Amino acid sequence: MKKRKLQVAIQGIATSFHEMAAITHFREPIDTIECLSFHALCEALKNDRADYAVMAIENSIAGSILPNYFLLQEYHFSIVGELYLPIHMHLLALPGVKMKDIKSIESHPMAIRQCSEFLQRLEGVEIKESDDTALSARRVKDNKRKDAAAIANEQAAKKFGLQILEKRIETHKKNFTRFLILTRKNGIIEGSNKASLSFEVANEAGSLANVLTTFKDHSINLTKIQSIPIIGKPREYSIHVDVEWKQKKNYDTALNQVLRQTRNLSVLGEYRKSEIKF
Repeated sequence: MKKRKLQVAIQGIATSFHEMAAITHFREPIDTIECLSFHALCEALKNDRADYAVMAIENSIAGSILPNYFLLQEYHFSIVGELYLPIHMHLLALPGVKMKDIKSIESHPMAIRQCSEFLQRLEGVEIKESDDTALSARRVKDNKRKDAAAIANEQAAKKFGLQILEKRIETHKKNFTRFLILTRKNGIIEGSNKASLSFEVANEAGSLANVLTTFKDHSINLTKIQSIPIIGKPREYSIHVDVEWKQKKNYDTALNQVLRQTRNLSVLGEYRKSEIKF
């Protein structure tokens, strides 16, 4: 009997960076469900159209994708993995087009931010935001515009028959995006050594410092901290942290203590940390 392929929701279309991340992480044949927004991606997972979802959460140049933290809070999915994907941005155009012909460049807002230094040097070129890097590349092909270009990856150039007009236009060459692997079920990941947590603390001096000290006292490494405004509660924030450990018992002990120091503590996922490779 033929094995059923995993259904994986991605933001964007085929050859997008999300698809590259999904293929890299699962290392087996998958069917990708194309979603043109992160909200649509979450809906696909929520409504059982996907077994997993791959969601970008931060980029080393453009920073955190804050709206996705709100989605993590809203949908209560479980984080079961992560992936750091090197991101190489290229300027794509129809074959034969020259740089001097380009009047507009289109791409996803995060891609535009990652290439800001290159784009700021251009004069008389309109920068347009789109839903996806690969979709922008497909539009260049479909519209047959010789005065338009897209920022996307090499896979998109090959798929849509475009030339790479300018290579590696990202602001810093060590550019990577961190992706989260999400599922509806609370999965226990063997050998987990990283967790994503969210909590609230009292609005008083030292309340957050006490929590961070608890992690320190139990040899828990804090790799990420992000505050998210709580809707409807001015000046109140939800704190999201990523922590790593070498001994699980230290993490368990620290978590029990943090539970008493915070409100609405939520374990978003415990999983194996991913390495950054260039």
